[in-house]
Amino acid sequence: MNAKDALGKHGEQLAAEYLQRAGLRVLARNWRCAEGEIDIVAADRRVLVAVEVKTRSGTGFGTPLEAVTPKKRSRLRRLAVQWVIANGVLFDEVRVDVVEVLKDEQGGYSLDHIRGVG
Repeated sequence: MNAKDALGKHGEQLAAEYLQRAGLRVLARNWRCAEGEIDIVAADRRVLVAVEVKTRSGTGFGTPLEAVTPKKRSRLRRLAVQWVIANGVLFDEVRVDVVEVLKDEQGGYSLDHIRGVG
């Protein structure tokens, strides 16, 4: 596994742990269908949450949130509906969140959970 993939995988693990501590239930990780992938599928009470995790080692190319374009947000919403159909579980609403994971120069990580981006 290359360094970028390892960083992303570690970021997804940190995000999943954070979401669980924040009271969300992680239902699936790296869920795939023909149209794409959702990094983390979670439930926030009666809300299905499609979570995009963006991990970076710096902001030289912009913040992680800036990498989640309106097109990507729209696709994540469609994928969340596909997850509901595939799993037969009903929710009151669907939400798209982003978890930004930034690695600092000392090797530590900071997380920012942005709710309702799409």
